[in-house]
Amino acid sequence: MSKKSFWLEGIPFEAAPSLQRDLKVDVAVVGGGFAGLSTAWYLLRKAPGIKVVVLEAESTGFGASGRNAGFAMTLFGLALAVTVLRFGKQKAREAHEIMSRAVDHVGELVEKHGVECDYEKTGLLTVATSPAYLKRLQGEIRLAEQCGIEGASWIGQDEVRARVDSPTYLGARWEPHSALINPARLVLGLRRLAEGAGAEIYEQTPVLEIDRSRPGAISVLTPGGRVTADRVVMATNAWSSRFAEFSALQFPVYTYIVLTQPLNEKDLAALKWHRREGIEDARCLIHYYRLTPDNRLLMGGSDAFYYMGGGFGTDRNEDVARRLRRDAREIFPALQGVRFTHTWGGPVSVPIDFAPAFGYALGDRRLIYSLGCVGHGVALMSFAGKILSDLALDRKGALSEAFFVNRFVPPTPPDPLRWLVVQAIRGGMHLLDAIDDRQ
Repeated sequence: MSKKSFWLEGIPFEAAPSLQRDLKVDVAVVGGGFAGLSTAWYLLRKAPGIKVVVLEAESTGFGASGRNAGFAMTLFGLALAVTVLRFGKQKAREAHEIMSRAVDHVGELVEKHGVECDYEKTGLLTVATSPAYLKRLQGEIRLAEQCGIEGASWIGQDEVRARVDSPTYLGARWEPHSALINPARLVLGLRRLAEGAGAEIYEQTPVLEIDRSRPGAISVLTPGGRVTADRVVMATNAWSSRFAEFSALQFPVYTYIVLTQPLNEKDLAALKWHRREGIEDARCLIHYYRLTPDNRLLMGGSDAFYYMGGGFGTDRNEDVARRLRRDAREIFPALQGVRFTHTWGGPVSVPIDFAPAFGYALGDRRLIYSLGCVGHGVALMSFAGKILSDLALDRKGALSEAFFVNRFVPPTPPDPLRWLVVQAIRGGMHLLDAIDDRQ
């Protein structure tokens, strides 16, 4: 488990038992990451006394929740321009407002509920490394203003290099409403909240089948027993592909990360990274990077992969790791001699229209789901319990009636056609990046 990411090393997760009996519960939550644990906690806060179980196929935090870079940010889906194209400006603004609330929610978990996750409200820099990216970022700021979205501003080359010194930077979009966290510690905090509220957690308990054949209760079959529930919440994101009910709604795309040894005072002084902002660049296949609490440089991205059949377990890609190490040294020449100590990866959930989706599966109000973070799920999935618990309890509200809840998700074809479609999208992104990088 600890080998899945740097974050999971040394985190004091106490192993939960596997399910070895039949159960009757009010709500069964499938998935022990941000979304599943948040949902269990909010269910028990809103309806004290109900019986809630969380079923996790591996260990809590095993999936994207324990392997991501730890950016809690306001970005909904792939990019604002894509959201506007798909849903329009008004809904793009609604999405931004909800994502802003989700970022605030992470801070509330820390301040009000004692979740210790190395929280730093550092803001986000999206840097331009060619004239084409500079133009793109300034256009995105104008588009945000047209949508009524506030908070982002442009800073020039001198100012951005005074904040973080890279010879590749020409300017940056600055968004103060963003935070950095240790994702494994956030998982641990959410688990403690859920267990403290009364949730039962079972690990090493994969769901093999969802049985909707009988009226009334719905049930899920595991190797050690059957769980019958009034509602089942599928908080499985990229792993949703393993279930026939959700396989056409999204596909798992793998992204990878490398990590350095702790930087010494000389290295840190050369970078001038005093405010510790999270950083992305403006490529289609972005680089994302940050400093960890012990001052290691974490860098991920630069490519993304869909493996035929899902490719679950393809958690290392040495070609990408080699490129990321090279890219890190090009962005920060002062780090030429720094040693890299870790590499890992994992799948993120991507619908064909690049936007999150929540709702009732197949029109069945007993079966509820969330998926489609597109790699930007730290804030949203920690917040997801507010939405999913309302759906499970049949409560109407502004969140449960948001436009991305029970929205139409264009289906993706099965393999091998799916693989060909994803390769075409990825190839187009690489081509655009090659053209823009060449400038």
